[in-house]
Amino acid sequence: MLSVKQIEVSYGDVQVLWEVSLKVESKELAALVGANGAGKSTTLNAISALLRPRSGSIEFDGHRIDNAPASRVVELGISQVPEGRRLFPEMSVMENLELGSYMAEAKKRREETLNWVFSIFPALKERRKQLAGTLSGGEQQMVAVGRGLMARPKLLMLDEPSLGLGPLLVREVFKVVERVNSEGVTILLVEQNVKHTLTVATRAYVLENGRIVMEGKGADLLNNDHVKKAYLGI
Repeated sequence: MLSVKQIEVSYGDVQVLWEVSLKVESKELAALVGANGAGKSTTLNAISALLRPRSGSIEFDGHRIDNAPASRVVELGISQVPEGRRLFPEMSVMENLELGSYMAEAKKRREETLNWVFSIFPALKERRKQLAGTLSGGEQQMVAVGRGLMARPKLLMLDEPSLGLGPLLVREVFKVVERVNSEGVTILLVEQNVKHTLTVATRAYVLENGRIVMEGKGADLLNNDHVKKAYLGI
């Protein structure tokens, strides 16, 4: 479904990614893990067409997208849930969710999708009239994921969904990720929480200093000596 080939990305004169390649198959739960500053969010932003690679190519569902406008990328079926949630705090939960379905096809199915999102996050239905800025951190993360789902994506990209959450909520986030994936949505998950991520991922990539240094099945990487030492403290 997604093929990233040898992309290099810079911020001005500062290069952040070197020859990054990865792929995500349809209905897969793939992961990109690594330390803070490794280039994980930059990779997602390049896929979303928020950044232009200096070289390399990105294809999604048979379409070349590395030179496409960001709106076209959403139209084709990619939705990104950004790091830090990025909600509109002075707008209600419902208004934030509805913003996710602004594309024509998603708008047609808005009511159906809202019911789906509320089935995943029952608390949001109860708080739909509440201002997003007054929610707890965990509830705000629910809104952010729900807004991403409102676009009816073929590929949902999640950037650090467990960031800043306590252990119980982290487990809930990963349960939601697995549930959404089980309902047919392909997922590319970016996380610093390596243990949880590799436990759920079917395919995973390790990004270090802007380069992919390792790839394989999540379970295999979880048992890799380098991963154990560098990320799990074992």
